[in-house]
Amino acid sequence: MAALTADRNTPLRERGIESHPVKGATTIHAGGLVALDATGQLVPGGVAVGLIARGRADEKVVNDGADGAVRCKVRQGIFRWNNSAAADAITRAEIGDPAYIVDDQTVAKTNGTNTRSAAGTIRDVDAQGVWVETL
Repeated sequence: MAALTADRNTPLRERGIESHPVKGATTIHAGGLVALDATGQLVPGGVAVGLIARGRADEKVVNDGADGAVRCKVRQGIFRWNNSAAADAITRAEIGDPAYIVDDQTVAKTNGTNTRSAAGTIRDVDAQGVWVETL
């Protein structure tokens, strides 16, 4: 395509908000940690390799149909998720490290011997949970 020779009204997406097709036969709950699977479909966070964390679901979506039959709004940012337990609990010593997806509301310190995908970067830890940045 040739360079512009006149002004162009370039489409814009608001930073931090995306919409993704939802995996078939899947329910996503508002406020849950969500990720893209290997086919590019949005799924709730869970123990699996190859997921690409996208952020927090902004709405509840029930896809009773085929892959991509409905879409879900997803927001990127820094969100507080529940902390894992025991040896996988995240402490302030892990700030700056990756957090790993346990389920759609919980993150852990380790990849579970290569069974978990990254949720994002740990930004803070407090008594209520772990603040994780997802881009």
